[in-house]
Amino acid sequence: QVLLVESGGGLVQAGDSLRLACVVSRGTFSTYGLAWFRQAPGKAREFVAAISQSGGATSARDIVKGRFTISRDNAKDTVYLQMNSLKPEDTAVYYCAADRYGSNSPNTRAYEYWGQGTQVTVSS
Repeated sequence: QVLLVESGGGLVQAGDSLRLACVVSRGTFSTYGLAWFRQAPGKAREFVAAISQSGGATSARDIVKGRFTISRDNAKDTVYLQMNSLKPEDTAVYYCAADRYGSNSPNTRAYEYWGQGTQVTVSS
């Protein structure tokens, strides 16, 4: 079973930055498309950003473009989410997810493997 473990969340102030990391183990990391999703209390899980197997293609939802950057290091089996200029509305649990087919999809159903999540709280 593929295992995904996120880290890097925390409590920050508006305008601050955080970098989330997700280590993927028990699988062939370089073959997976990877993504970050987030879920705020009382809301559905939503797509944040995705990256292709090689890292050559990325996508992100409009409200984070220019602030969040997804990247991956295939030598370290790790995917990152660099978050700058954080806003209170970015507060959520952030999840990384892996897709065996590299679809770069914004749909949660495309991802077979999920981490346990890391809490990001942005105070105003």
